[in-house]
Amino acid sequence: MRVVFLGTPEFGVPSLKALVNAGYEVAGVFTQPDKPKGRGNKMLPSPVKSCAVALGIPVFQPVKIRVDGVNNLRDLRPDLCVTAAFGQILSQEILDIPRIGTVNVHSSLLPKYRGSAPINWAIMEGETVTGVTTMMTDKGLDTGDILLKREVAILPGETAEELTARLAPIGAELLIETIRGLEAGTVRRVKQDENEASYFPMLKKEMGEIDWRLSAHQIVCRVRGLTPWPGSTFTWGGGEAVKVWKAEEAENPGKAPGEILCADAKNGLVIAAGEGAVRVIELQAPGGKRMNAKDYLRGHPVHFEKVNVL
Repeated sequence: MRVVFLGTPEFGVPSLKALVNAGYEVAGVFTQPDKPKGRGNKMLPSPVKSCAVALGIPVFQPVKIRVDGVNNLRDLRPDLCVTAAFGQILSQEILDIPRIGTVNVHSSLLPKYRGSAPINWAIMEGETVTGVTTMMTDKGLDTGDILLKREVAILPGETAEELTARLAPIGAELLIETIRGLEAGTVRRVKQDENEASYFPMLKKEMGEIDWRLSAHQIVCRVRGLTPWPGSTFTWGGGEAVKVWKAEEAENPGKAPGEILCADAKNGLVIAAGEGAVRVIELQAPGGKRMNAKDYLRGHPVHFEKVNVL
C-alpha cells in the first residue's frame, strides 16, 4: 500500500515512524513550511520534516496544499493518505485523490473536542479522561466517520506538553491497527453523534493572561493546558510579566482576587482567586530562566500586595 503522510508537530512523528516500521511504502510527506524560531529567527523545519528527511522520504511543504500541493499529491498516486496534526484544511479535491481515502489521527475522543488543540482544551476544561480517535476525513472539521478509539486517563497535574508526549505513540499504535483493520475489512465506520459534538478554537497568545477572577481550579487547569504555548502569565509591580509554568490549588482566607497571600522563600507565592487561591510552583520572570518560585523569591523580594486583575 502506498501511503502519503501529512503532519507537522512532534505529535505526528511516532505515526510516521510507525508506518515505515510496519512496512508501508510512504511515498511522500507533506508538512508546513519552515518557520522562524528563537531570538535569531532562524528558519527551522517541523519535527515531521526532520523525521522524514532522516528516513529518506521526499518532503513537500506547500503554503496551502489545496492550492499549491494538489499536483504533487496526485503525482504520488497514494492508496491512502494519513494526517496527524497537519495544520491545514483539506479540500474535497485533495480528499478525492487517495484510492481508499484519508485517515486522521485525532487527539481526543470524538465527537468531543474537535478542532486544532484538543489536548489543550481537554485539560483546560478540567477533563480527567481523553484519548485518540482514528477517523475517515471528510470536508468538515473533524466530522468524518470514526474508525477506532483509545481512551487515556489524564494524570493529576499533567500539562498539555506531557499529555501530548504520551498520546503520540498511542496514536501511532492505533493508526497501524486501523489500517490493518481497513485492509482486512474488520474496521467498521461509525457516524459521529452530532448531539455529543463539541468544538474548541485554535489557541491564541492572548489566552495566556491569567484572569484571577476565575476559580483556582479553572486557573490551574488553564496553566496546565496552555503549557508550553502560549503559556500563562500575569503582571505585577511596574507591569513586569511573569510566566507560570506550574501551579496548584490552595486555600483562600477570604481575600479578593489578585491579592498576594504570601510571597517569601519559606511559604512560596500564593495568590487569591475568585474561589480559592493559586500556589505558583514554578515561574519565569522576563529575561530570566524557569525557576522554583521559592528559589526565585529568595533573590527577588516582593514589595506589593496585588497582581494585576483583568
